[in-house]
Amino acid sequence: MRLIIKHKVLLLHIIFWGLFISYQLYDYTRYLSFDKAALFLLYPMSFNFAISYVHYFFVLPYLLKKNKLLKYIGLTLLLFLIFGAIRIAFDEYTVAKASPDPAYYEQIHVARILSILWGFISFMVFTSMIKLTANWYDLESKRKQLQNEKLTAELNHLKAQINPHFLFNTLHNLNYLTLRKSDEASGVIIKLSNIMRYMIYEANKENVPIYNEINYMKDYIDLEKIRLNKNFKLDLNTSGLDKNITIAPLLLITFLENAFKHGVSDRANNCWIKIKIEAYNNALTYTVANSKVKISNNQNASGFGLDNLKKRLALQYPDSHKLSISQNEDEFKTKLTLNL
Repeated sequence: MRLIIKHKVLLLHIIFWGLFISYQLYDYTRYLSFDKAALFLLYPMSFNFAISYVHYFFVLPYLLKKNKLLKYIGLTLLLFLIFGAIRIAFDEYTVAKASPDPAYYEQIHVARILSILWGFISFMVFTSMIKLTANWYDLESKRKQLQNEKLTAELNHLKAQINPHFLFNTLHNLNYLTLRKSDEASGVIIKLSNIMRYMIYEANKENVPIYNEINYMKDYIDLEKIRLNKNFKLDLNTSGLDKNITIAPLLLITFLENAFKHGVSDRANNCWIKIKIEAYNNALTYTVANSKVKISNNQNASGFGLDNLKKRLALQYPDSHKLSISQNEDEFKTKLTLNL
């Protein structure tokens, strides 16, 4: 990126000087011979060019440094003094001889000094603006790069939290099953291996197909169904989905996990969970509603699941998602909409 910016800046300098000198030379030759036009144009332009780039490379950097403003001003005034004196001296021995009004160049007066300084300042300001603009783009590029690196690091940290979190819950489920229903342990291990494979190979990807995420959820649901002693009603409906839809991995499981955690218990009756996943008009809507059961304060305490999810959404879907959470005495409902 920085190399591209440098090339563009160099091209801008070349284009500016080329166009300016070409036009001025064309304008001068309408009234003067080419030799005189070149003298009256290229001679003063050589001073403007020289002072501009001495300032550009050696003086202007002090303006960009902290606490170097006074040094910058002093060096700039010194440039004016040196180049102005040389220019005035050379004018007397070169331009004056070819000018129809040599007296103008043979005398030092305010108008002449102001004219020289105006030429110096005009080109110094223009070249300085190029450098300042290029530096701004460079700093902006670095800022965005650092911001992206920070977001990536934060996202990786959040994902790193997810894996042991799900693993702990799944192993906890397996413990229930091996103690209570050992004949189903082999099926549980297969489901668990599917979950682990997804967490290891898919979780670190930026996006995964929506059906991969749904299959992962189904394995999780199967494990929960086996663990729970009492029957509960679960509806999973999908519509409008196709294989081209992708989402961030492990994004939908948090709602489902909370639904099992707070909406289903083997000590409660009439428990239910309703899941709906639909895609329409370039948007994916994921809704999970569940019954509310009275459980201990320890179980009811909300872990980092939803907070973690909100941070991930802010990082991975900034300004392109909508999350709503609502509840009443009997129902807890979450709805997430992602712009695809």
